[in-house]
Formats: sequence, structure tokens, C-alpha cells
Amino acid sequence: MAMTDPLGDMLTRIRNGQRAKKDSVLSPASKLRARVLEVLQREGYIRGFSEDATGAHPQLRIELKYFEGEPAIKHVQRVSKPGRRVYSGSKELPIVRNGLGITIVSTPKGVLSDNEARTENVGGEVLAEVF
Repeated sequence: MAMTDPLGDMLTRIRNGQRAKKDSVLSPASKLRARVLEVLQREGYIRGFSEDATGAHPQLRIELKYFEGEPAIKHVQRVSKPGRRVYSGSKELPIVRNGLGITIVSTPKGVLSDNEARTENVGGEVLAEVF
């Protein structure tokens, strides 16, 4: 059966893995997922990720991050969904937790965090919010 929201599936795997105190989780590989994981790694929410090509389909191994036994990601939520796309200009990008969290945005210059998108002065599709 085809997956309706692959990015939402990956975010759910990360959320479930952290609740279960896993060291890492696997998710099917795609370019968009890899770019979102690069943003999460740059911002310090995950330790890293690598492509695992063993098997029929490539997978992304996501290394989860914890601080004093607590997950680094307290909240991760998909904003723009297949049934309702959400777009925002650079000036209207949402601020998560008064600047303590990030918004992940898909822009013409690639997948960026909200701070990077404001610096580059580009808007786009608001993919997710993380804190």
C-alpha cells in the first residue's frame, strides 16, 4: 500500500523511537527526508543519520539524541499536510516557543530552518515544527 505522507511517517518514527528510548530508528530513504534530517542535525536535535543500503530498499538510520536521559526533541509536529498545504513568506514564518524551537521550511533554496530562511529572505512550504 502506498504511503500518503512519507515525511509525517518519518517524524512519527522519530517521536515513537524517542518515547521508547531507542538509540536509532530506521526510515525509508528519500531526498526530502535526508534534507529535513540535515536541518535537524544542524540545529542539534539528532546526533546524525546515515544511509543504510542493505536490502531491497535504501533506509535512513537516524541516531536519536538525549540530554540527561530526556529526548532532545520534546515536540515534533507536521504542519503542512497532503490534504492542507501551508505556505508562508519570509516575514510571516511562525516563531516556535518564542524562538526556542524551529520551523522546517521547504524553500527554492532547499530545506532550511526558519532562522536560515529569514536570513536568506525566502519563504516556502512550512513542513514541520520542532522544539
